Amino acid sequence: MRVLELTVRDFRSYESERVLFGESLTVLSGPNGAGKTNLLEALYYGCTGRSCRTTNERELVRFGAGATRVVVTSLGEDGQHETSVGFAPGQPKRLVVDGAAVERLLDAPVRPLVGVFLPDRLELVKGAPALRRAHLDQVVAALWPARVQQRRAYAQALAQRNALIARIRAGAGSRAWLEAWDSQLASAGIELMADRQNATDAVATACRALAEELGVQDSVSVAYQPRSRAQDADQLAAELAERVDQDLTRGFTGHGPHRDELALKLGGRELRAYGSQGQQRIALLALLLAERQAIADRRDAPPIMLLDDVMSELDRPRRQALVELLRDGGQSVITTTELEHVPGAHEPDVVRLSLAAGRVLEATAAGGLA
Repeated sequence: MRVLELTVRDFRSYESERVLFGESLTVLSGPNGAGKTNLLEALYYGCTGRSCRTTNERELVRFGAGATRVVVTSLGEDGQHETSVGFAPGQPKRLVVDGAAVERLLDAPVRPLVGVFLPDRLELVKGAPALRRAHLDQVVAALWPARVQQRRAYAQALAQRNALIARIRAGAGSRAWLEAWDSQLASAGIELMADRQNATDAVATACRALAEELGVQDSVSVAYQPRSRAQDADQLAAELAERVDQDLTRGFTGHGPHRDELALKLGGRELRAYGSQGQQRIALLALLLAERQAIADRRDAPPIMLLDDVMSELDRPRRQALVELLRDGGQSVITTTELEHVPGAHEPDVVRLSLAAGRVLEATAAGGLA
């Protein structure tokens, strides 16, 4: 699946713009404040139905406008497809795939897959385990779309068990009722644990190799660390039963896959504690690229990679290595303040877009402004 064009209306700093993308690398260049990140965000929004920068979607609507709309046209083996997102504050968001309204773009099989690197994404390394769990579950969904239901089943069973714990604490329920929910939670949980382990296994070797290729001297590793040691649903249910008193004291379920961790390490030590800013950036890039490679191997559809300000903290050899990796793996869009920071940016197959003040001022013939 390849993105052909993006159309935006009243999105962030853009009043109206239509941009064409090339088959491989597209470079968005311009000074700070030109709208480069906004354009990346618009493309992500049109592919997923959500922002990669904020949870407050009112921020996406251009100042003075009443609504925003983003349309992404893509090309797959079965022809062209169109996904669109319309949003007006105070109204339900409108998600459309090939002319039909849908509840979630993420469930649409014809939407372009997308990966994104923003400076703020270092929170995936530095932040709480919940961020890494959510990311790992997104990788599972991208690798095996049918497995999304397992995560939902677990979340639903967990919510029901926690609600029952609250009722028991209030004197309106019986401990005996927990056994049924323990069984459901354990059944969904053991499947979720297996999915997460398989996804981690699918990217671990490539992540280590890519980090080395990008110039990290110490070995980078990624490992799934489940809270439970259970090998089957019965064992997980037994673990839950053993902790009922603790759960009733806390008021929630304190054991299970919702407490798991995805460990990122550098030379055997925690990356977030011992890695430099540059090492963390490169390790995160390696992880995202390894995930793209794994998805391409299984679905024959590498995600389009969106990379914001990725070159600023890389030296020339690492920039060169990154560009070579990107051009070998499908579509990518990179932002930069200086075109010279992107090795090979003047190659004939690279699309170059010059931006300023929320407008595309200049584009190459291979893609660009329509």
